[in-house]
Amino acid sequence: MRIPTRTLALPLAGLTALTLTACGSSAASDAKSVTVYSADGLKGENGDGWYDKVFKDFEKQTGIEVKYVEGGSGEMVQRAAREKSNTQADVLVTLPPFIQQADEKGLLTAYEPQGADQVDGAGRAADGTWTSVVNNYFGFIHNKKELKDPPRTWEELLDPAYKEKVQYSTPGVAGDGTAVLIKAMHDFGGKEPAMAYLKKLQTNNVGPSASTGKLAPKVDKGELLVANGDVQMNFAQSRDMPNLAIWFPARGGGKPTSFALPYAAGLVAKAPHSENGKKLLDFMLSEQAQRDVSAVGGGFAARKDIEATDANAVELAGLMEGVEIFEPDWADIGANLDTYIDAWKSATGS
Repeated sequence: MRIPTRTLALPLAGLTALTLTACGSSAASDAKSVTVYSADGLKGENGDGWYDKVFKDFEKQTGIEVKYVEGGSGEMVQRAAREKSNTQADVLVTLPPFIQQADEKGLLTAYEPQGADQVDGAGRAADGTWTSVVNNYFGFIHNKKELKDPPRTWEELLDPAYKEKVQYSTPGVAGDGTAVLIKAMHDFGGKEPAMAYLKKLQTNNVGPSASTGKLAPKVDKGELLVANGDVQMNFAQSRDMPNLAIWFPARGGGKPTSFALPYAAGLVAKAPHSENGKKLLDFMLSEQAQRDVSAVGGGFAARKDIEATDANAVELAGLMEGVEIFEPDWADIGANLDTYIDAWKSATGS
């Protein structure tokens, strides 16, 4: 789907840690482990996500145990920053613009995984500190059972029928929440009109959520009618949540829009197990792991030489038809992120 040297005050509530044990070993030694800090979305609800398969295959091939910690995109960067003097993570995976923020904070060290040369230039850092491992796009979801006529525009969400039935994750904490601001500023033509709209939307908005992934179950159950998300995560969730449908808001009579929101991975500076981190990054960009991105994870391969033809890949391609893809000015967003977050807080009273 989760982004300079500023510090965001981010909560660590809801942080989930998961340890996957290596095949044939009841307790792998610390030297045979690798710790991943990641934005949510790539691990399956039932252990059937891309991370689940990649980590299992990696452990079987290398004997290296994967220790996994999950949270919001900004949350993971902030945790790594707080641990800078006593680094715990080896690999950091998060969304733009938080991966850029991690780089500017000095949290990452240069390492270009095998296969990185097949990732488009926009999907990797020029200095080699991070590389996209799963491509993705920002989107919204709605309950297709309750909404016979699904929403098409931002303006429709202001209808009183959506009162307390709309929710989006918190900008500055969740990558997809920050993406709401980015898309609104693009679609409405700037910061001021976007904030004016989001102020109006607050009448129908339920309130903040640190995790985007927690919104989908509410939409599926009908507690919410509309929420934000991203294509990969929501497509994967829809296997167990049959009432989810993905859509892309348009402005007025315009075309629906979206932008790339990849999961980008980097080797953490002064990582306790940097060699194991390098091996995991290589593995994530391996041919098989990249083919599994769509077939297993419901996302888009980061490597341009991987031509996925599985059923998920075909369905995903169809989903993106007619959607206008724009490229955010990440330099501007990085430099002015705090300003945009403060403007959003002021407009919405959050």
